Amino acid sequence: MFTTYCSAAPITQQAGGNLPTTIHVDATDDGLYYQDQVGPWVEDKHRLVSLYETLFSTGMKRKWDVRVCIDLYAGPGLVRVRETGKFLWGSPLLALRAKDPYDKYIFCENNPTALSALKTRVGKLFPGVDVSYVEGSCDEAVEEICKKIPIASRDQRVLSFCFVDPCDLSIRFSTIKRISETFVDFLVLLALGMDANRNLQHYLDSDNHKVDDLLGMPHWRTEWEAQCLKHKASFPQFLAETFAKQMETLGYLPVEFHQMKSVRSDAKNLPLYRLALFSRHKLAYDYWDDVLKYSNPQLSLGI
Repeated sequence: MFTTYCSAAPITQQAGGNLPTTIHVDATDDGLYYQDQVGPWVEDKHRLVSLYETLFSTGMKRKWDVRVCIDLYAGPGLVRVRETGKFLWGSPLLALRAKDPYDKYIFCENNPTALSALKTRVGKLFPGVDVSYVEGSCDEAVEEICKKIPIASRDQRVLSFCFVDPCDLSIRFSTIKRISETFVDFLVLLALGMDANRNLQHYLDSDNHKVDDLLGMPHWRTEWEAQCLKHKASFPQFLAETFAKQMETLGYLPVEFHQMKSVRSDAKNLPLYRLALFSRHKLAYDYWDDVLKYSNPQLSLGI
């Protein structure tokens, strides 16, 4: 039985082919750099990601020879909630504590201080695990990231899971496209409420290329204007649906807006972002449906 994520959950360690051992380590201040002042909704995000990573890593264990976990915005591995002061493990630590750990981890982080703290934490809690670190922006370092993905062959089937968790709409579609040249599923955070709604007028300026890069479509403004003329359109929904259509051009299955999990702020219940899964195989969406079904912190998911 797998219990949903909580900050005090034990971390499972497996190294050198030995049976897993459990390290009872709470997420507390360990004296290393951590990400401060995050919103309380981060716990909901971590719960969803942790559930899916566990289902994915376990479900694919006997189907693929090598399972790879890629985190493009890894962070320091520890965060503190602004309102409560509560510490939570970051996404890399959640991936490392999966019931059936991945065979390979690739963590990319732009902040060298955060990356250094992550390395220390991983080395202390998960010695012997195969982890590669990439310092710099994932958009600038995408070739280095791809080089660290094990090469697939007739005798070595490789499947990757890539978590894309930017703080705004900064991910470039070209980065997604390059990584998608391998067998990989994506879980993408689309900062629709946090960024898109607040900065619409800036993005409509032709000199601003942020949304151009996100969608890989320099002509998106024409399509947006056409939608506005036809009916009252929501800019966040337009971005999400257009991004999903672009993922279809890479061979990923269609994803409707309602299939993207909405995460809202605790105080005013405002929409902040959507988590969208993209896979070339229906089984991944079955896993995602289970995650959404059992994402209530009071429920547990048997696997």
